[in-house]
Amino acid sequence: MNVPGDLRYSTDHEWVRTDGELVRIGITDYAQDALGDVVFVELPEVGTQVAANASFSEIESTKSVSDIFAPVSGEIVEVNSALDDTPELVNEDPYGEGWICAIRPSDPSEIDGLMDAAGYEAFTAEE
Repeated sequence: MNVPGDLRYSTDHEWVRTDGELVRIGITDYAQDALGDVVFVELPEVGTQVAANASFSEIESTKSVSDIFAPVSGEIVEVNSALDDTPELVNEDPYGEGWICAIRPSDPSEIDGLMDAAGYEAFTAEE
């Protein structure tokens, strides 16, 4: 399982990468592996306000449909439209080309409440 040390992680298996005043998010390697082959990602609308820990999208695999939860509150300012045609990017490169959206956090301190890599590795070891 790949857990990059420069990211933050939620208990819902989303990752957060700080990118200036924005955060880019996606699902973790652990989550994409558990889902299996991703066949569809419902991208949120740009401009949507999201609340931390609230579902704002869905991801569909050959095994199931799962909610995607916002790791932080804020406004969705960008989506990865490449996932419309190639949702398998989530499986192939979950921390790179498989990102889902970018959020402008309304409370950047929420990022500090997310797990670091070591915390996420310990969390997944318990599951």
